[in-house]
Amino acid sequence: MTTAPLTWQEVWARRLARHSLLERAPAERMVDVVGSVCGIHAQVMAAAELSIGARVDGITRQDVRAALWEKRTLVKTVGLRGTVHLFPTGELPLWMAAMRARSALDPQLHRFLQLDERELAAVLDAIGDALQGERLTMKQLGEQVVARAGAWAGEATDGWIGTLPRWRKALGEAAHAGLLCYGPPQGNEVTFVRPASWLGGWKDADPDDALAEVFRRYLRAYGPATPRDFAQWFNIPPAPARELAVRLDGELEEVDVEGHRAYLLSGDADDAGHTGEMPVRLLSHFDCYVIGCHPRDRLLPPDWAQRVPPRTIPSTLQTLLVDGTIAGVWDRKAKGK
Repeated sequence: MTTAPLTWQEVWARRLARHSLLERAPAERMVDVVGSVCGIHAQVMAAAELSIGARVDGITRQDVRAALWEKRTLVKTVGLRGTVHLFPTGELPLWMAAMRARSALDPQLHRFLQLDERELAAVLDAIGDALQGERLTMKQLGEQVVARAGAWAGEATDGWIGTLPRWRKALGEAAHAGLLCYGPPQGNEVTFVRPASWLGGWKDADPDDALAEVFRRYLRAYGPATPRDFAQWFNIPPAPARELAVRLDGELEEVDVEGHRAYLLSGDADDAGHTGEMPVRLLSHFDCYVIGCHPRDRLLPPDWAQRVPPRTIPSTLQTLLVDGTIAGVWDRKAKGK
């Protein structure tokens, strides 16, 4: 089914609205906003706090930290593309199940982890056992894993920067298995906890159903979009993304955006007709809006490549949005709240 055509102005306004960037949400909806944008990138925690602050009115970084470590309504874990994300606590099993579906589609997983199936299973068992009712620093967790799995788990292997003990490569898979998430920092050290203990229970989700639901959520937050857009965002091969679109065919509507054909969920174009003024927004680096919006040639200015260093990824910069698209970059000259 094809809906009425849209303009790019309508698309950008729709996406801004879905990201609470057209109008900020009230403070009491902070957790809902994190869920509605499919999680907040939190590899750099200060950037995550700014991303939430851009969307939610009347909050400070202390409110975000209270949601994580006191109220436990948000949870910090290894999420999309192997990077740290914040998710609503109630949605964590869904996202982790979808991540397991993603791992199952990766034929190079064990080569990337440098662990075979037996070794990975041993490390996951050791992590789950070590974190049962405990909060451990990285060093403490490593000692426990080596004691349980064997000395081989502590052997040095090539990491993202320098070398890492072999077990560290499995942190993401442990998170996706529901065995690990971040706990409150201990000084300058990160800590890890087991979600079932930290969050008061764990109800697993079916990976295939979870992946389909994540596709729906992506379309709500970033649509109109194509299966290839979703594949790039969720880091899966294009073919499974196309298969997802076929599987959900009865739930999708094709839209024409000035000659660009993409999908929305059926009946989900309620705010696609906005043609009014769009506010200027300053987004932090690694903001999910910049990471998830496609096509890139519409998001970025035509002279992007001439204005930034070679091979610069847009999301690594603090960006200025005008009418929903990137018009420049910005820098903060003074520290403050």
